[in-house]
Amino acid sequence: MAHNPPRIDLFSDTKTRPSMEMRKAMCAAEVGDEQADEDPTTISLCEIVADLLGHEKALFLPSGTMCNQIALAVHCNPGDEIIADETSHIFNFEVGGASAIAGAMIRPIEGKNGIFAASQVEDALRPPLRHSPKSRVVVVEQTSNLGGGSVWTLEMLNSIKDIARNSDLIVHMDGARLMNAVVASGISAKDYASCTDTAWIDLSKGLGCPIGGVLTGTRAFIEEAWFWKQRLGGAMRQSGMMAAAGIFALKNNVSRLAEDHENAQVFVERLSQIDGIELKSENIETNIIFFTVNTLNINAVQLSSSLLDQGIRINVTGENSVRAVTHMDVDRKSVIEAADAIGQILVRNTS
Repeated sequence: MAHNPPRIDLFSDTKTRPSMEMRKAMCAAEVGDEQADEDPTTISLCEIVADLLGHEKALFLPSGTMCNQIALAVHCNPGDEIIADETSHIFNFEVGGASAIAGAMIRPIEGKNGIFAASQVEDALRPPLRHSPKSRVVVVEQTSNLGGGSVWTLEMLNSIKDIARNSDLIVHMDGARLMNAVVASGISAKDYASCTDTAWIDLSKGLGCPIGGVLTGTRAFIEEAWFWKQRLGGAMRQSGMMAAAGIFALKNNVSRLAEDHENAQVFVERLSQIDGIELKSENIETNIIFFTVNTLNINAVQLSSSLLDQGIRINVTGENSVRAVTHMDVDRKSVIEAADAIGQILVRNTS
């Protein structure tokens, strides 16, 4: 059965659409040849993000996945090993890119809600044997997607940094939702990124841009990253229109992420009152909610289909598991409507 576009889309914060004000900023952008380093708006965005994260230089890229893969390609030699949580994006959702592009392998470790301890990194380090891969990079994901939007504390990140410095490891931050962590914790992006060698922020999730991520690090790192950007086909031309969206978002859409977090909490509070719904956690730190449909009469796929009939979309992650993500295109009223619809569907299927 064909469905119209959902009225209420909780599938992901990647479903955000640029506002009219953002589109006007894009149309008015001064542009040039980005590949030749001649696009003034792109240069400005990169300077803004480098300063925001406290790193020397930045590079505008089409996607966050490309930010991760380019960083790993610069950092690793073939045969090196990357330490990351078993739920991490680089391990689960980047099509084996680390092995295909950097020639590196990932050593997954089991954290809690996507967050691991420094002692676990220490335990995962390979001994200096000619038979073993070389431990090269540790990756932290802020916030942790599959961890339910969990936030790494500054103390945790500093402990990872200390282990890395003592073990000749590079620390890379997948900052897909770094600004959500900033708003939730009150800790600056610069303080978080000070624990890393390289990091990036996503523009196309909660910040509402149509495309893009910005990768940061030292000048030497960004120079190397440019080679990989070109090699992977990510060099662009008049990218200033996309960069202008990023500048607009950083000026106007960061503090409002708090609304998404509040709406996520409202959603969770209403779900917690529904028989047959089991929350992964009621302590929602940011904008990501995982829950289980815990009844014999309907599964997550069937729930999703019934919701879609009402113009509401969620993300089915397993036969009985669901992810919902709040964002700027879903207001408080819509969150309440979605939760109430879930309750009504379960009542109909249990009566």
